[in-house]
Amino acid sequence: MAYYGQIMKDFTSYYAPNNDGDQGRGADDNAPYMTIAELSTRLKATVEGAFEYVRVRAEISRPTRAPSGHLYFTLKDDRTTLSGVCWKAVAANLAVQPEEGLEVICTGKLTIYPGQSKYQIVVSQMEMAGEGAMLKQLEERRRKLASEGLFDQDRKKPIPQMPSVIGVVTSPTGAVIRDILHRLNDRFGVRVLVWGTLVQGPNAAGQVATAIRGFDAMPIDGELPRPDLVIVARGGGALEDLWAFNEEEVVRAAADCSIPLISAIGHETDTTLIDYASDLRAPTPTAAAEMAVPVLGDLRARVGEAEARIQRAVGQRLENASTALRSSARALLDPAEVIDRRSQVVDLAIAGLNGALEGIMSKQALVLSRLAERIRPPERRLGEVGAQTAHLSTRLSGAMQQVISAQTQRVETIGKLLDANSFERVLERGFALVTDGDGRPLKRSEEAAIGADVMVRFADASRAARLDPDGPVTAKATPKQSPKKVGGAKQDNKRDSNQDSLF
Repeated sequence: MAYYGQIMKDFTSYYAPNNDGDQGRGADDNAPYMTIAELSTRLKATVEGAFEYVRVRAEISRPTRAPSGHLYFTLKDDRTTLSGVCWKAVAANLAVQPEEGLEVICTGKLTIYPGQSKYQIVVSQMEMAGEGAMLKQLEERRRKLASEGLFDQDRKKPIPQMPSVIGVVTSPTGAVIRDILHRLNDRFGVRVLVWGTLVQGPNAAGQVATAIRGFDAMPIDGELPRPDLVIVARGGGALEDLWAFNEEEVVRAAADCSIPLISAIGHETDTTLIDYASDLRAPTPTAAAEMAVPVLGDLRARVGEAEARIQRAVGQRLENASTALRSSARALLDPAEVIDRRSQVVDLAIAGLNGALEGIMSKQALVLSRLAERIRPPERRLGEVGAQTAHLSTRLSGAMQQVISAQTQRVETIGKLLDANSFERVLERGFALVTDGDGRPLKRSEEAAIGADVMVRFADASRAARLDPDGPVTAKATPKQSPKKVGGAKQDNKRDSNQDSLF
């Protein structure tokens, strides 16, 4: 502050008017001047020197993370605002990440940004402004995650009764891991895989989330066995100390874990958001170990009790069965007597069967005798059949002779008719048959050209001829004779008919 007072004194004396009575230096005199850059530099040095370390309590407004990684925001109270900036290297390690409306206490130094001639605070630390603000932020975050269904009961997985491998996410050097291992060994020995993480501070949330997802990503047949159960544990502490387990990335990792998960954060009265997302909440880390595995002695006692109950039940069943067997035996008849009774029934049935068979045989014999009387001797039957066959043979021979005689006579008649009507008989009556070179008969004169070679067949032989070698000859018309009456007309018609058939 003394340094700040000296700077302000020098700054004031440099720009204040001369009080030694020299009134000649007015506005028009050659007074010293500075550029804006020089003025901004001197102001920056003055402010940073005077306010190198300040702590400001305010509410965060409009937080923005630039692509460079720097954080920019505004701090405000009821009447005033102050620009704030947090460089990338510091922003990654802040205990509290700035959120809209969050009341915080920022620690840093004031500086002036020459480009805009305004002052701002360069934040190096940020913390919640009291437990009330933290609880408010916690409740808002809880409502947000609950609206997404991360805390629904239907997402909860059952805890295995006897896990063979348990994964523990906690600090590898604290008392918590020793308490868990000690209690597990006392109750039921299992294999434990410890994923050491920070459980407090700005880097704790990221390490815890990575550990949960790491256990969940382990293959079943890998080099290390995949845990059947995961325990996330930490000892007691203030709300700020347990804040890592309220971070969104930890809660989401617990909700997404496919392995059943038990949360054991703080004491019984401490509640963090991971408790809502886990499958089971334990009041303490030690209680988590007790919930994870049964007591070996209790198991042995339960097995012994179950064995005794089974033995008693089996003995009772055997006794009841023996009693029922004895009761049933008394109600049963003597097997020899039962066999004798059944033998008597069989004898009676056989006797009835024999009588029935004899009656049936007698009836069938009577029927056969009656049928035998109706049957004629085979010799007689054969004689009758032979006589009938001879008679039929005689009749068949006579009929055949008549048919053959009639057919023979018919054939002779047809032969005479064919011989009488053959074209050779016509040729003998003075007619001739004219054929072309292919042997086809010529019936009309126009069927043969002038000078065509033909064959003329007479009754005794055939002669070759050429038609009209000297040209066509005009034949004289022959007067038609009047037809004879009755007989004569019939004969002429018969001749014309035979001649047409030749040509």
